[in-house]
Amino acid sequence: MALFSSNTFNSLALVLSLSIILNLLPSSFASNKRGIPQSDVDLLEFPLNLEYLEAEFFLWGSLGYGLDKIAPELTGKGPEPIGAKIAKLDPFVRDVVAQFAFQEVGHLRAIKSTVPGFPRPLLNISSESFATVINSAIGRTLEPPFDPYANDINYLIASYVIPYVGLTGYVGANPNLQSPAAKRLVAGLLGVESGQDAVIRALLFEQAYVKVKPYGITVAEFTDRISNLRNELGHAGLKDEGIVVKPSEGAEGRISGNVLAGDKDSLAFGRTPEEILRIVYGSGNESKPGGFYPKGAEGRIAQSHLRLNEALLNFN
Repeated sequence: MALFSSNTFNSLALVLSLSIILNLLPSSFASNKRGIPQSDVDLLEFPLNLEYLEAEFFLWGSLGYGLDKIAPELTGKGPEPIGAKIAKLDPFVRDVVAQFAFQEVGHLRAIKSTVPGFPRPLLNISSESFATVINSAIGRTLEPPFDPYANDINYLIASYVIPYVGLTGYVGANPNLQSPAAKRLVAGLLGVESGQDAVIRALLFEQAYVKVKPYGITVAEFTDRISNLRNELGHAGLKDEGIVVKPSEGAEGRISGNVLAGDKDSLAFGRTPEEILRIVYGSGNESKPGGFYPKGAEGRIAQSHLRLNEALLNFN
């Protein structure tokens, strides 16, 4: 005999959800010492999860070491990333990636100097982690396993996986921000993150129809499959496009090249924190950690979903 009926379980889930929301409400109207509302603090802290991920991936990929050497004060003594290593890159790509890496260090500093922030979460940027993402995107297990650190093209494809997600998060957060300081910070972050994404997409677009060895899959198809996967995991419709689309889906419905992704008016897509968590966890569920965040993301927003999941599991 079942311990709970489905109606009882659904009611319990609703009560637990409301409880967490009510616990968050009182502080959502509070202000920190900088006069930034707590709701803005939450939205500014959440992207730290993505900024930590990008910083470590780009630092290790280009230089062979990460935040613990470059800016240990920004780590908050959080755990070192899993599987990080230097990539086999030509001098040009290595220099571009190194530029991205140092930009991400600046982003971390800018956010943590504005809001309290949190220590670096446990990150999994191993070859195996990226291979899992690529296998899910392609729909089969590639042999040999996809290795993001093996060469330029693999690293650029792996880089395609990350910055765009953070970019859409900043776009999604912007209309919900209240304070001028928060809006100014997000605008500055969004500008550089958008630039990084554009550079990555342009470098990939230059080789759009090159087949990635030894898989026989073109660069354009890799980006299309990754974008489709992110759309599926996000559960919020089309907010992602590869570097080549049908002409009817390109800018003004007239061109297939898609160096910059955007809606029908070429405006950037936005995502909520929940959509982002579903994608970076690789689970399609904001309460089920995994993927690049084995123990989940940090911050009040991410942790509220993890607490809800734990509470529900305790009642099973």
